[in-house]
Amino acid sequence: MEERSAKNGKREKTAAIVLAAGRGKRMQSDIPKQYMLLNGRPLICYALKTFQDSFIDEIVLVVEAGEEKRCRKEITEPFGFSKVTAITAGGKERYDSVSNGLKCVSSDCSYIFIHDGARPFVTEEILERALETVREHKACVAAMPVKDTIRIADENGFALSTPRRDRVWLMQTPQVFDSVLIRTAYDRLLQEADRLAGQGIPVTDDAMAVETLLHHPVRLFPASYENIKVTTPEDLITAQGFLKKIDPFREKLSGKEEGKF
Repeated sequence: MEERSAKNGKREKTAAIVLAAGRGKRMQSDIPKQYMLLNGRPLICYALKTFQDSFIDEIVLVVEAGEEKRCRKEITEPFGFSKVTAITAGGKERYDSVSNGLKCVSSDCSYIFIHDGARPFVTEEILERALETVREHKACVAAMPVKDTIRIADENGFALSTPRRDRVWLMQTPQVFDSVLIRTAYDRLLQEADRLAGQGIPVTDDAMAVETLLHHPVRLFPASYENIKVTTPEDLITAQGFLKKIDPFREKLSGKEEGKF
């Protein structure tokens, strides 16, 4: 695999934190959605496969507390995800899970990719675009412009205003940051989480942590409309359709070889 280096010739080391600690209540299943089968493979495997085959140097997998051994036995070992250097437990909130993941990332990483494990269709092209963008801006998020008109409603459900459609983007992952920047943002977030909550300031993703705590701008870069998050049973049907076009396993394996998995 081609070694990555910055313009100054310094070796760039990259890490990915893949979040799979949610229970997926909207999926209406007793099975955590990361283990739900998509074309015969656990959902989480698709994102991990893309990161495994990419330039990413190490992967930290964040799972529900108590599921660490299961993930190693059923996911990382049988599927050969050798870049997974740590499997750690998630926390109560998303930012707790990310913080736990950050603790497992090597200190010499230049950039950290944070990705929802329930987004199976991240591609290496998206990762390449993210790397180019984070090199220049230190903070970036995969996103896509909305296709529909968006209305802002009041507390009673009546239309209040209409933002310009050309300024509205759908946030996705990966969200990618300079390592020092995101670590600093999360250190401050953990210290100020109660204050922010008391002021009614939600921090729902990593970009908001960087923007809110460090006042650092976050660049949006175009990803793909197919980079969906599988959240509901209907999303699984959509995902089955996308797999006919995007399947990281099919690109590498076929016939009898595929049976190994």
